[in-house]
Amino acid sequence: MSSRPIEVVAAVIRRGGRVLVTQRNPDSHMGGMWEFPGGKVEPGETHAETLKRELREELGVRTIVGEKITLIRHAYPDRTVRLHFYRAELRDGGEPRPIGCAALRWVTPDELATLPMPPADAPVVGMLQREPKT
Repeated sequence: MSSRPIEVVAAVIRRGGRVLVTQRNPDSHMGGMWEFPGGKVEPGETHAETLKRELREELGVRTIVGEKITLIRHAYPDRTVRLHFYRAELRDGGEPRPIGCAALRWVTPDELATLPMPPADAPVVGMLQREPKT
């Protein structure tokens, strides 16, 4: 296993009391699992630049990146990730489409807990379940 963690960013996008999640492509690491959209930070990119690029590539939307929610470091058997979560909003009324992912869904925070998700996402799922319903 590499000793250098992989830097990853993910967006928590809310709409009408629901949160946007995407399903990983079957042939990817943890294929078929649901996750908050985002991806790996490329050299020279800021976290905001990465999120904007990834959401444009994966979902065909433009976004406004907001405040950082949390940083989670998680060691999987084959890699360690540093996962930075940010609040984000869709720009210009954009409607996400599953371009670079298998599927997408808008789910309530309670529904998040019923989906198969990577272990690194669990603390954010718990946090969203504790937030006041909007």
